[in-house]
Amino acid sequence: MEETKNPVQSAGKIFQIVETLSETGPIGLVELSKLLGIHKSTTFRLLNSLIYMDYVKQDKQTSKYMLTFKILEVAGKLLDKMDIVSLVHPYIVELAEISKETVHLVQRSGNQTVYIDKVESETGSIRMVSRIGTTIPMYCSGVGKAILATMPREEIEEIWKSSNIEKKTPFTITRFENLLSVLDEVKSKGYALDNEENEEGVRCIAASIPNKSGRAEYAFSISAPISRMSDEKIEELSKHVLEMKERITRELRYFTK
Repeated sequence: MEETKNPVQSAGKIFQIVETLSETGPIGLVELSKLLGIHKSTTFRLLNSLIYMDYVKQDKQTSKYMLTFKILEVAGKLLDKMDIVSLVHPYIVELAEISKETVHLVQRSGNQTVYIDKVESETGSIRMVSRIGTTIPMYCSGVGKAILATMPREEIEEIWKSSNIEKKTPFTITRFENLLSVLDEVKSKGYALDNEENEEGVRCIAASIPNKSGRAEYAFSISAPISRMSDEKIEELSKHVLEMKERITRELRYFTK
C-alpha cells in the first residue's frame, strides 16, 4: 500500500518547525536543524519565511529562534469560533430528547462538513458510527445539502466539481442536475434529507443555521436507522427541526457573521 505523503512538502516542514518551537522554546539554528533532520540552509530559509509572516522571531542577542504570540492570536480566533458548540449544545440535547435519536452539529470545511458536536441516541442498541472530528461530503449528506441550499449556484457548482463524487450507496446523488433539484426542495421545505445516500440503512433530517446574510456555515441533523426513520417519522420530526432552526438562528443572530 502506497504511503500517503504531504502534497506540499515545504508546508509540512514549516508546520514541523512551528510544532518543534512550541516544545523547545528559544533554540539555535544548528540545534533546530538537527532536531528536524532538515539541512541547515533549508531550515534557515523556512525560518525566514515564518519571520516574514510574524510567526517566529529571532533574539538579536542570542540569535535563537522562538514563536511569537501570533500563534496564540490564531488559536484564540479558532476558540472564539468554536464557542458555537457550547451555545448550540443545549438545543441539540433537547432535540435528541424529543426525537430519541442521535443529533449532530457540523461546520463546513471546504467541500465537506466536519462533526463538531454529537448527542447520542438513548434508543435501542444501534449507535451511529460518526465521531466528532470526522468529515462527511456535502453532496451526499443532509447537513451538507442544508448548507449548500443557502449558496448561489456558482458556488454550489464549484463545490461539486472539487468533490470526489462517488456512489457510496445505491441512493447517492451523482448527477449535478439532480442535486440542484433536491436543493430547490430544501429551500422550499426549510430542511434537507439524507435518504441512505451516505450510509445505507441510515436516514437523516437536517437544517442549516443561517447567518444574517442567509448563508450558513453550520447545520444540525437527526440521524437514525431506516427502521426508526419512516416518512411519517420524518414528517413529525420536521416540525421540531424547523422550530429548533428558528430558535438557534435567533440565539446566534449576533454571533454568526
